[in-house]
Amino acid sequence: MRAVWLKEFGGPGVLVAGEAPDPVPGPGQVLIEVAFANVTFVETQFRATGSGPFAADLPMVPGNGVGGVISRAGAEVDPALVGHRVVTATGGRGGYAQRVVVDAARVFPVPDALSLDAAVALLADGRTATGLVHATAVAPGDRVLVEAAAGGVGSLLVQLAKAAGAEVVAAAGGPEKLARARDLGADLAVDYTDPVWPEEAGEVDVVFDGVGGRVGTAAFSLLRPGGRMAIYGLSSGSWTDVSEEDAQARGVRLVRSIGDPAALRGFTEAALEAAAAGQLIPVIGQRFPLERAADAHAAMESRGTIGKTLLIA
Repeated sequence: MRAVWLKEFGGPGVLVAGEAPDPVPGPGQVLIEVAFANVTFVETQFRATGSGPFAADLPMVPGNGVGGVISRAGAEVDPALVGHRVVTATGGRGGYAQRVVVDAARVFPVPDALSLDAAVALLADGRTATGLVHATAVAPGDRVLVEAAAGGVGSLLVQLAKAAGAEVVAAAGGPEKLARARDLGADLAVDYTDPVWPEEAGEVDVVFDGVGGRVGTAAFSLLRPGGRMAIYGLSSGSWTDVSEEDAQARGVRLVRSIGDPAALRGFTEAALEAAAAGQLIPVIGQRFPLERAADAHAAMESRGTIGKTLLIA
């Protein structure tokens, strides 16, 4: 089968397409014919340095989130699963390939009313956004700041916060991304590449911090007493430098986790169901053939992407 190999850490060019052995499902596992693979910013950081949540033993086929059709079931698995459309996480290995093997217990059925590419776009980002809104208890009347509001998670946070009755301030970089945030329902959009953006944004009750660095620190300063700040990403390259003591001094609650594995599965299922009902729309801004995974990574690192980036297997 075709796959993308990572044999050394470095720039996007270290991702090289080639052949890999076809995986075989063992007991309790299923084989998935991959249609789409998810690409996340965390994966670009892992490719560059080997740091992050994935095991860094090379050579390897990277990639964590995929969607496709089950073509074979191993022993101890209901054979009726064959032919079903599913999305799943691989644990950080094997996703950039035409076929993957995963534990049957880890797959999520894709609702009939939802396209497979949309389901893949929601696998990680939908779970994260749904969990963050739950963990910060967004309520009607809250004023919510969403950083990177035109990105994969941010675009979903804008929609979910609006659906919860909040006023949404979207922070993004550049006119195209600001326009996309407004289209998604943001009440105000500010360009965080402009030094005066905090004054334009004003005080807020909730911050969703997926950027970190100076943007996250500035966003923290906008929180009112009793506010909540969810710190979940570092697309700037560094986490927001805010301690629990800093937060307590200002009467702010920090959120750094959205729950245990059972809760995460529930958030994923909720996101898929909401999308199937037309209540949540993932923004898929870029699609690349599997062989061009390096180009997908380069596009994400250039900050030129909007919404989700997918590979077509």
